[in-house]
Amino acid sequence: MTASTARRRPRALARILVAAPLLAACGLTGAPAAHAAGADDVRINEVVTNGGVSDSIELYNKGGAAVDVSGWVLRDDDKDHAYKIASGTTLAPGGFRAFDVSGAFGLGSDDEARLYLADGKTQVDGFSWSKHSGPSWSRCPDGTGTFEQAGSVTLDGPNACGGGGSTTPVAWPGSGDVATADGSNVFGEDLSGLYQEGDVLWAAQNSGKLWRLVRDGSGGWKPDIANGWSSGRTLRFPGGSGSPDSEGVTATGGGVFVASERNGDASGTSRLSVLKYDVGGSGSSLTAAKEWNLTSDLPSTGSNLGLEAITWVPDASLTGAGFKDASTGSAYDPSRYGAHSGGVFFVGVEGTGMVHGYVLADSGSYTRVASFSSGMPGVMELQWEPQASRLWAVCDDTCDGRHTTLKVDTTGAFTTVAAYNRPTGMPNYNNEGFALAGADECVAGSKPVYWSDDANDGGHALRRGRVSC
Repeated sequence: MTASTARRRPRALARILVAAPLLAACGLTGAPAAHAAGADDVRINEVVTNGGVSDSIELYNKGGAAVDVSGWVLRDDDKDHAYKIASGTTLAPGGFRAFDVSGAFGLGSDDEARLYLADGKTQVDGFSWSKHSGPSWSRCPDGTGTFEQAGSVTLDGPNACGGGGSTTPVAWPGSGDVATADGSNVFGEDLSGLYQEGDVLWAAQNSGKLWRLVRDGSGGWKPDIANGWSSGRTLRFPGGSGSPDSEGVTATGGGVFVASERNGDASGTSRLSVLKYDVGGSGSSLTAAKEWNLTSDLPSTGSNLGLEAITWVPDASLTGAGFKDASTGSAYDPSRYGAHSGGVFFVGVEGTGMVHGYVLADSGSYTRVASFSSGMPGVMELQWEPQASRLWAVCDDTCDGRHTTLKVDTTGAFTTVAAYNRPTGMPNYNNEGFALAGADECVAGSKPVYWSDDANDGGHALRRGRVSC
């Protein structure tokens, strides 16, 4: 079943299905038939569920002899969905083999992975779950243990059991001191996504408003008073209608891009969109020059649990890191997409904690090239830090203000490499925005960072701290 399809029955988290007995030729239960030699040694060992792109099931041979798995069948919880393993496929003793099943079916947030012999009827193993992998459902130890959410994807290799240290949060990598960075009651509630572009800090507000902030001379930010920005500018969809629920913001040099989860004029319906704005000129409002509506391409969520974050990563950074294009299964090649922004937009979904990467073509079309977990149950902000070639993901007070960082690993996929607690000097605010200063502001090994508090606690929506360069 696809990720967006409702599941038919609840399941206990990480329930392992006992391998079905193999029937002997006489019809009695017992040892497997000759053509299934070694079947008891083959186990589902790792499952990666992203909601359709690069959904994968790994098999592991825990036995002492090679097992021919030619023609064996992988399924989700729908008997009509099947992935047939290619002829000539053998698992060596202690061998791992991952299969990308996304071309045959999607693995949902409440789903099941099942392995059958080549007859398509005799079940060898199975595993079910009730939420997407974060980032990997891994059997620990390999082949014999129970499944847990491991800290990283390790397809075709030993599992990262025990969390690997990568998702266990450690102390904030910088000063624990936090101070306010705005005037009293300047913004009110619902300030969300942030993005620093030199001496400008862009801020998206859920009420369909974009702010252009400039430095206040004391380490904080204030609204630009020129060209209609003094109270923020109202955002509209293309054509000048509607009220985008603007949650995230980023800039590319070719425009400012806003992530919106719905139209405020129809708040009960998801509209997962990326909107491009020309922020020049003056006036009290901005009409989107282009919209990429991604709703049909993403798993369904509640109308207020959709796109919460956006950041842009240059093509050169991705190709240099060996990023793998999940839509082709090969190294990312920007030239195959024609005219686009010169990079990939990564958007975060609040309700799932998933991050999805898109090439947004100038023509208005789009291609999803990645899907992976933020390592947290929700993601409210994403920021690419070019100096460290890492992606920051931020969760609000529902995760106690946790941050994770992700990098492209040796398989070409983004993988969580670290998790951090919020600074000790900051209460558990409802921070939905996070921005990092550039390398030019690095002093004595650290640089400024900023958070936006959706609840405007104490009459302040912006706070500043520092992080290691």
